[in-house]
Amino acid sequence: MAQTLIKGTLCRIGKSAFAKPLRKDIKPIIALSCHNYSSDADKGTNVVKSVLISQSSDIFTNLALEDWIYRHFDFSKHHVLLLWRNSPCVVVGRHQNPWAEANVSRLSEAGIPIARRNSGGGTVYHDGGNLNLTFFTPRGRYNRRSNLELIGRALNSEFGIRTTVSPREDILIEGDYKQISGTAAKLGQPNAYHHCTLLVNVNMPNLHDSMHKEDDGIHTNATRSLPSPVRNLSEVCSGLTVDHVLAAVGREFLRSDAKNLGTGVVSRRGFQLINPAESWFPGLEKLRQEMSSWAWRFGKTPKFDVTRTFTIPRELAVGEAAMSSAEADKLKKVPVNDASPAQLTVKMEVVSGRVSDVTITIPPGFLNAAPNGGEIAVVTDLRGKRFSEEALRILDESFAVTDPSGRAGQPGQGGEKNRFVASCVRKVMQSV
Repeated sequence: MAQTLIKGTLCRIGKSAFAKPLRKDIKPIIALSCHNYSSDADKGTNVVKSVLISQSSDIFTNLALEDWIYRHFDFSKHHVLLLWRNSPCVVVGRHQNPWAEANVSRLSEAGIPIARRNSGGGTVYHDGGNLNLTFFTPRGRYNRRSNLELIGRALNSEFGIRTTVSPREDILIEGDYKQISGTAAKLGQPNAYHHCTLLVNVNMPNLHDSMHKEDDGIHTNATRSLPSPVRNLSEVCSGLTVDHVLAAVGREFLRSDAKNLGTGVVSRRGFQLINPAESWFPGLEKLRQEMSSWAWRFGKTPKFDVTRTFTIPRELAVGEAAMSSAEADKLKKVPVNDASPAQLTVKMEVVSGRVSDVTITIPPGFLNAAPNGGEIAVVTDLRGKRFSEEALRILDESFAVTDPSGRAGQPGQGGEKNRFVASCVRKVMQSV
């Protein structure tokens, strides 16, 4: 059934590529779909090649499309290169922690979505200046290095850009070894894919701001990205555009034999525009909903905890005026070292993207309920809430009526302490 659907889809691609109004920047490339790159030398072999170009710029739609093709297509006799690009977004690997990889608060404020893909690897930034490439083959013919070398040949032959493939299997610009490609893969049975992204004329300030992280204090077993210096291809070849690179890599893919696989190419179907829509790919919308859901993007995050330490204002650290005489006498016995101001530490544990526990460590005398200080559990209402604005709303509601020890809120200094603790917890959440 799936094979019938994809065959029908490919038939529609061939017809629709010319019947539909095309984006202006695609017109010169689509002319190539008329060409048949077959040769007499290809006869008797059994692999077809196609270059598919997604017309969507939505990250969740394109990730769903990639997954749909991976699930439904038989690549044993048909190798496919999918080319796609997105509006601004950040994409984390399947086993990564978005709070450890990206500036989540800034992205939320800017309306830039965070997506999680099905493959491993590190975090990447996408915008219209990226070209994303997905090479689909059977598992037995998966060859990541061959794909990267193919891209390198295209860049060199078309634009004179010399590249190398690093030991980490990234494409680097020869000479200064600036990274221009991130790469990852999904290996299943019977299918596999390798995808990467080329930085052609990406907005570099946005890229750095989106993934800029200070010392975050996060402890996690999630896969961490390995930062690398990056550079746009347009800095090496002035005037280069994503469409130029798309055409060059697509042509190189079509004219290259399936190297070292014991087979050649019987025909090339050329460049084909595809419309990632439910009518073309039944079940695509359900995949997109899964990809865009909070449960997938954040709920799949491996367990982690985050710890921050804050200096307590002197008036709150001492605060004898708001205490009973007995409590004040007890506090007087605690030595105060002006060189070492009192501190409060907040630790939050997060499981499956939800708050599991919150504890604070306080100095002696800070809270009436814990005059000797130490670690105490707080704001139990946060447990089970999403590590997001949902938890912040619960935090505000909790501290409006109770103090961290569970006692009813009190006016005066008690209220100031409540607000200070709430502020610290809020800062922890907003800084991750």
